[in-house]
Amino acid sequence: MIRSIFLILALCCVGVNASYGQLLRKYPVGKSGCTVRMFCDPGSFELSMSPDSSAVYTGECKRDSVIYDVICVRMKDRIDSLGDAEAILLQYLDYLKNSFGVSESAGYGKGHYLKGKEKSTRGLLDYWRDKDGMNIKVKGWTDGRYISVHLVISALPIKEEQAELFLNGIEFPAEARK
Repeated sequence: MIRSIFLILALCCVGVNASYGQLLRKYPVGKSGCTVRMFCDPGSFELSMSPDSSAVYTGECKRDSVIYDVICVRMKDRIDSLGDAEAILLQYLDYLKNSFGVSESAGYGKGHYLKGKEKSTRGLLDYWRDKDGMNIKVKGWTDGRYISVHLVISALPIKEEQAELFLNGIEFPAEARK
C-alpha cells in the first residue's frame, strides 16, 4: 500500500516537471552564439547596433497573455572584471527602466549566478510596474562579454516558478570568458 502511494506521488511529480520541460525550448539568439530557453517561439531575433557598435539582439513572444522578452547584447569590448561588468549591467537596466516607462521598482537584487557558471556570471533581479500597470519581472545577466536581459510582462500577477525557468534560461558562448 505504501509503495503504491509512493509510486503515485512520484509519477505526479514527474508529470508536473515534464509539463514545464515540454513547454520550454531552446532558441538561438540570432548569430550572437547565445541560446535562450523560452515557452514560445520568438521567431528571428532582430539585430541592431548600439551607439558604441555593440550588437543588440531582441526577440519576444507571447503565450497565455504573458510576454517573454529577451535583449542580448554582444558588447564591443569584453570587460574582464565581473564587478565592473555587473556595474555596466546595472546601468543598462536603469536605461531599460526608463525605456519601458517604469513607474515603480522593488530595487535590484544582487548575488545571482547562472547554475554551473557561478565564477563567470553575475545577475541582477528586479520587479517593475510600468505606467500602464503591467507587472514586469526582469533579470539581467552578464559574463563580461555579453549582457542578456529577460523580461516577463503580464497584466496579471506573474507566476514565479514559470518565470524563473525563463529568466534563468540564457547560455553564453564558451569563448566569452577567457
